[in-house]
Amino acid sequence: MRTASTAEAGVDRGRPMPARHRRLTLANSVLGAVIVALDGTVLMIAQPTLRRDLDASLTEVQWTSTGYLVAVAGLLVFAGRIGDRFGHRRVFAWGLLGFGAASAGIGFAPEVGWVIGLRVVQGVFGALLQPATMGMLRAAFPPDRLGMPIALRTSAIGVAAAAGPLVGGVLVAQLGWRAVFFLNVPPALVMGLLALAVRPPETERTRRGPAPRLDLPGAALLAVTLAAFVHTLVGVPSDGWTVTGAVGLLIAAVTAAALVRHERRTPDPLLPPALLGSATVSAGLGILVAASAAMLGALFVCSFVLQDVLGMDPLRTSVVALPGGVMMVLGAPLSAVLLRRWGARPTALAGTVLLTTGVLVLSRIGPGSSTVLIGGGFLLLGAGFGALMVTATAVVVRQVPPESAGVAGGLQQTAMNIGPALGVAAATTLMPLGTGPALLVLAGAAALGAPLAVRLPRLARPPERCSAISTERRQRDG
Repeated sequence: MRTASTAEAGVDRGRPMPARHRRLTLANSVLGAVIVALDGTVLMIAQPTLRRDLDASLTEVQWTSTGYLVAVAGLLVFAGRIGDRFGHRRVFAWGLLGFGAASAGIGFAPEVGWVIGLRVVQGVFGALLQPATMGMLRAAFPPDRLGMPIALRTSAIGVAAAAGPLVGGVLVAQLGWRAVFFLNVPPALVMGLLALAVRPPETERTRRGPAPRLDLPGAALLAVTLAAFVHTLVGVPSDGWTVTGAVGLLIAAVTAAALVRHERRTPDPLLPPALLGSATVSAGLGILVAASAAMLGALFVCSFVLQDVLGMDPLRTSVVALPGGVMMVLGAPLSAVLLRRWGARPTALAGTVLLTTGVLVLSRIGPGSSTVLIGGGFLLLGAGFGALMVTATAVVVRQVPPESAGVAGGLQQTAMNIGPALGVAAATTLMPLGTGPALLVLAGAAALGAPLAVRLPRLARPPERCSAISTERRQRDG
């Protein structure tokens, strides 16, 4: 007879997924994440050409990014719940197909209004796609072996983010801005159709008994809360803190209060109390917000210092910052090894020290700073951020049962959207005081990871796995 812990874990110990299907699931998860990451970075290169070609205003061009970000931020958690309810493989496939179709539509768009509208549609399908990649990994791999798949996914995203500007520059120079969007279509359509046609076992919903109803009112309240909050933060770098921004924050606060009230009363909440009540999950999400805020805020400030203060051109700026990207790509798998050997708490503490030190080193750059100093700062930044991203993501996803993996993945992705927006907004607000003080505050944000890391499990094995092993030993020993 199954024990409660075994039934709860479902795919972890009930019927193991064959190795070839685990590899297929990992490949789908990585490639899906790469498509989304590549799309975001290549668009930045294409925006000036798009503006000239469609005779668009600067505000309209900004909305080609803002509309996408707001749609994604508002729907990630609900999209994760849809995956929990209907199966992550299926939701992943439809997310890819929709993302590819929206990309094709943007490539044929006759004017900027169509581009903005279809970017919002693309954001909706991107929201479906991203949590599903985490849900599929949670279904395919035991909790104590999730670190390396997440690390490989993180490394691939880092490569895509680094290669995006180069790929975008070549495409825009040779074929125009529309080619940037057509680039998404073949891989999205092929991978989406394959995901629908090839059905690995144990990638679907693993809940025993009837599935809960979808919490549509909760989803609407959460979407408005996150969309208003992210929209306000995204507008700060260009518009500053305006009355419109204050109204956005007020709307976010009111709908957040209504969401808490609703979630406490509904029998099938969108945000399971056991998930949000977990100190470990909350600490992991907090680390992701703090680390991504420090990382992206520091990159924002440093790009200004390197180009406007030290007089570097964009190419040389990219070269001196390259150690950060390289270390993030190479360090993520190493972090997975350390996570398995040391456990989450020591690995997260080490990552926090590296990230905080990197920001502090970069706060010292100025006229006369050596390339070694600048490159070393970026190297520490990338190493620390990679370690924290892998560790905190693994903790968040593996601490929940498979039937809530989509919501956990949605929360993880939401944290990774809110953190950068907070970091850039804080940097924009503080930079009039000087780039040094701005970076010191961002170093303080990075250091917030230390008290949060103390709340993570010390052991390499997650509690769920340890409990199951103890139960199995007691049964074996009689």
